[in-house]
Amino acid sequence: MGRVENKVAIVTGAASGIGRGCAELLAREGAKVVIADRSDRGADVAKELGATFHLLDVTDEAGWQRVVDATVHEFGALHILVNAAGVAVWGDIEHTTLEQWRFVNGVNAEGTFLGCRAAVIAMKSSASLPGGGGSIINISSVAGLVADADAPAYCASKGAVRLLTKSIALHTARRGYNIRCNSVHPSFIDTPMVDAVVDGSRDPAKMRTAVEKAAPLGRIGEVADVANAVLYLASDESKFVTGSELVVDGGLTAR
Repeated sequence: MGRVENKVAIVTGAASGIGRGCAELLAREGAKVVIADRSDRGADVAKELGATFHLLDVTDEAGWQRVVDATVHEFGALHILVNAAGVAVWGDIEHTTLEQWRFVNGVNAEGTFLGCRAAVIAMKSSASLPGGGGSIINISSVAGLVADADAPAYCASKGAVRLLTKSIALHTARRGYNIRCNSVHPSFIDTPMVDAVVDGSRDPAKMRTAVEKAAPLGRIGEVADVANAVLYLASDESKFVTGSELVVDGGLTAR
């Protein structure tokens, strides 16, 4: 217990899925958590956790500034940002529309960029204070490491998150900001987003079986598997880890 005691964290996409799991674990380990989500359901999660809730569309530049400013005003600092908000659209290159491409990359890539930029500016201002600096954790995907023929927009967006993370890590390290930035790469995790992909497929039963058997470990991942990885990167236990890719995929990319 207390692995992130008294640290201040913003978690996006925290109304459900991986984001919610990360918010719950960070709160349990002592962080002051800000739930940021475009859904009002985030208010219910915040109430359960004793956290703060802010409505946020991660593609809204002004919205990001509002949430970060409000967080620093309320708690005095920002130490952790978890960019967990994400969307997916399935369809190969011949059937992906420009609208779908822009939607997926807007949320996954541009939303992460906006969050990282706002967080770096806030975190560096307190870097010289006791416990200052910070850790940014970007949720990418195994689709940011290996390609999927049926998800060009998603792969491109998650690949962008991967290299954006490394660029930020180099920048903050070279400037001496005491800010680390890492990416987490899950495979199929038991979340509403994966359920939607399965249910929207031509053969949901067959798709569910394929998802469950995709990893060599022989099961679908749990939200806690990802949240525990995020907790490690958010904590001081990972103080010499930056610009890295933490893969949580049950061995899928080991083949």
